[in-house]
Amino acid sequence: MLTDAVDVPLEYVRLGLRFDRLEEGFVDAYTGDRRIRAAVADEPAPTPQLLRNQARGLLRELDSTDLPADRVAHLRAQLTALECTARTMAGEPVGYREEVRAYFQVDVELGDPADYAAAHAELEELLPGSGSLAERYAQHRRREECPPASLESAVHALSSALRDRARAAYGLPEAETVQYEVVTDKPWSGFNYYEGEFRSRVAINADLPHRMSQLPHLVAHESYPGHHTEHCRKELGLVRRDDHLEHTVFLVNTPECLMAEGLADLGLEAAVGAGWGPWAAEVLADLGLRLDGELAERIAAAAAPLNRVRQDAAVMLHDQGLGSDAVTAHLQRWSLVSQDRATQQLRFLTHPLWRAYITTYVEGYDLLARWLGARPAGQPVADRFLRLLDEPLTPGRITAELTG
Repeated sequence: MLTDAVDVPLEYVRLGLRFDRLEEGFVDAYTGDRRIRAAVADEPAPTPQLLRNQARGLLRELDSTDLPADRVAHLRAQLTALECTARTMAGEPVGYREEVRAYFQVDVELGDPADYAAAHAELEELLPGSGSLAERYAQHRRREECPPASLESAVHALSSALRDRARAAYGLPEAETVQYEVVTDKPWSGFNYYEGEFRSRVAINADLPHRMSQLPHLVAHESYPGHHTEHCRKELGLVRRDDHLEHTVFLVNTPECLMAEGLADLGLEAAVGAGWGPWAAEVLADLGLRLDGELAERIAAAAAPLNRVRQDAAVMLHDQGLGSDAVTAHLQRWSLVSQDRATQQLRFLTHPLWRAYITTYVEGYDLLARWLGARPAGQPVADRFLRLLDEPLTPGRITAELTG
């Protein structure tokens, strides 16, 4: 039984660490006291039912806590997600849309095929020639592929250039550093492993071809001013300065993930903005790599509505109960991807830990892009984006600011 003296932030951290014992990888990052993690590791093995009840107890405790409102809102959002995760782990019936809502504070719907058709029409104009649009789009993407031997040098060059911009616009601890490594056999294209003390390890999946126009987005997303920058600034401010213990643990399938992925997907816009294509082409040209930056930027803008097709696939699989063949066909038709690429996407969408996660990219980007665009007249993008890096904002808070 919880008592009035319970330390909710500490118990939240312990609860999050217990989830990692049931599903390895649930704790995306932990930078807190190692003794807390060691003590949790020595506990009897938890059960989903136990963790569900602990999450519910902490939610009740929040009603009488004296924590500031922003901390309560963050913890309530996180604990609501954990309670739902525990129920799914216990095999309780949870609808997919209910699951997504509990995890990320957003609702999901299928995209409009008319929007996808309009995007195809724009791409038709940008990619003239013979053959189907899918064939021409694939040819364009192959032309943009970074030679494997140049991948590491291209990543480091873009990282260095973006780091300079992130330092100037947002500030970073002097000791911060990012180490890049190439991996295989993963369901994602890139992943940031934040190790604390302002250090990140960024893994890049070599199983997927990396296009030169996509690499600036990847580096901005994972490092500058994306995940690495956010972790550094929150560790420096919320954790070290303000002693907000709850921010020493970062948990998968919680609202903070939607915030993190949304801001990371806006990273290139926040660091470079319009003209990122020619900017990236200039950086890569120093390595002897040729990129038509202006065309790349125009194609990326035209194809942006197609990002939602991935969420369609998740809804079709897990809410509508359609089979993998129908979902793969939907991905190929509207996303203009190959069968191999669609199969890779399906692997991510059917992974037990990641099946709902695609929403963080789709709805996260859309929500935060609207919020960033709704900033007060005259406010620089950097000032608005800095709030995402520093404050414990939730999707609910962002939605309220947009509608209030």
